[in-house]
Amino acid sequence: MPLSRKLGAELLGTAILVFFACGVATLSFGKGFAFSGLLGPSSMGIVATALAFGLVLMGLIYAIGSISGCHVNPAVTIGALVAGRITLVEAVGYWVAQFVGGLLGALALWSVFSGSPKYSRTITGLGADGYGSASMVKIDVGHAFLVEVILTAVFIFVILSVTSKLGNAVTAGVAIGLTLTFVHLIGIPLTGTSVNPARSFGPALVVGGTALHQLWLFIVAPLVGGVVGAAVHVGLFGRESSAA
Repeated sequence: MPLSRKLGAELLGTAILVFFACGVATLSFGKGFAFSGLLGPSSMGIVATALAFGLVLMGLIYAIGSISGCHVNPAVTIGALVAGRITLVEAVGYWVAQFVGGLLGALALWSVFSGSPKYSRTITGLGADGYGSASMVKIDVGHAFLVEVILTAVFIFVILSVTSKLGNAVTAGVAIGLTLTFVHLIGIPLTGTSVNPARSFGPALVVGGTALHQLWLFIVAPLVGGVVGAAVHVGLFGRESSAA
């Protein structure tokens, strides 16, 4: 598959993920938004958002997985790099496409929501992640970093395991989507759940303010988690069995 086609798939897939999943997050938790009362900034909103991320990713895996592997996440790409499934040149291309896709998805989402008189970019936001005052449970920066590393490491470990030679390609998309769902179920109240730097990058860049100031954590921690998850996978499966 030509690299240009792979990068196009990664850009499109990341944009779709951000638009739909962050859209549900905004509807669930956006301050002052008309629909926040329907989904509720509570358990219902957490479940709705977690399912949105998991289901969108599941659909994308079956749609574009045969083209690019459907990383749509720089942490997945760095995990694939550590596991020896992708070259450094390809990884850099994937990262650029993913971050651009995340920004385009956030811009598209903002353009849709801005049509509502109840929406405010700076008040309602776009489902950005956060710690401290931006966290539902007010988790501090150190523990937020640890949470993102752990959640991402588990996510990447599952991805690499179910897509290895020992995995089942037919059910891999379901397993990955459900893993992203349960990761969000615990992560949303803590940090909003990034586990994906591109997913955090787009909304934070559009919203600015606290989200942009705290963005560094949601880029660095998931990448560290991606390396950890890949290292654990390679340690258990070995590089030969780890091959996709």
